[in-house]
Amino acid sequence: MTSTETTTPTDAARPAAAPSTRRSLVWARRRGTVARFWKRYRAHRAGLLGLAVLTLIALLALTAPWLVGADVQSVTQAPGTALEPPSAEFPLGTDQFGRSLLGLLIWGARISLLVGLLAATLSVAIGTLVGIVAGHYGGWFSTVVMRITDWFLVMPTLVLAIVLATVMSRSMWTVVVAIGVTSWPTTARLVRAQTIAVESRPYIERATALGGGHGHVMTRHVLPNVMPLVLAQTTLGISTAILTEATLAFLGLGDPTVVSWGGMLQDAREAGAVSSGHWWYLAPPGIAIALVALAFTLCGRAVESVLNPKLGVGR
Repeated sequence: MTSTETTTPTDAARPAAAPSTRRSLVWARRRGTVARFWKRYRAHRAGLLGLAVLTLIALLALTAPWLVGADVQSVTQAPGTALEPPSAEFPLGTDQFGRSLLGLLIWGARISLLVGLLAATLSVAIGTLVGIVAGHYGGWFSTVVMRITDWFLVMPTLVLAIVLATVMSRSMWTVVVAIGVTSWPTTARLVRAQTIAVESRPYIERATALGGGHGHVMTRHVLPNVMPLVLAQTTLGISTAILTEATLAFLGLGDPTVVSWGGMLQDAREAGAVSSGHWWYLAPPGIAIALVALAFTLCGRAVESVLNPKLGVGR
């Protein structure tokens, strides 16, 4: 009896300790995966350059309320005169209202980056869902879904986005939805192909034989295997989303109540900066858009090369 009483607490403690040990092992594997990813990513000089540029711009965007203040957007409290050229007081000059273009550029980074991130996330989420479902079920269902995807793929994305932005109310969320729901077909086709490749592996058949349902197979086996592709596609899609947002804002379809880089180009066009030669009004937002798009592209190519070394992406 004494022996039983002595061993019972130990036996009772083992089940409680096992989950903790498993969690520790899981987190250790995740940390190891992140460390290996970062080690391989550092070997790509272009990817590091793109990451450094994005980090700097993101820090400027996050600290914009303290660096320049929200009053930089005010038209009635503009500190300068209209269309001043670059000077010591205004390094990038002023707009048609006398506002500092440097302050507007820093503040506009918040909207441009946010819209790019949200739109790319929405686009990749839709594409991933469509691709996994179509690849998993196959048959006539996959055929129908892919024909719908092909229709979206051949239609000009910008034209569809303009139509949606015109029909819906003018706001930042309208731009996000317009970009997200029109740019998912490429991701869907890539994810579907990867899903078909994953489901041809023996462990998927074993999981099904052991009673795993459709949801279990798609979420526990297929999704983790397509996530590297999804991550790379998201990184590459952000640059496209930022360019599309700038285009919509330039066409006057963005949110007129917020400052963005595309909106700055639209204001410059309306102020006649092109014909009057006020290059300092056009150059900063245009260069910022191109720089961020290039930085995300460099990061995306580096991520894609790390996750899939067979691509042979240059360093």
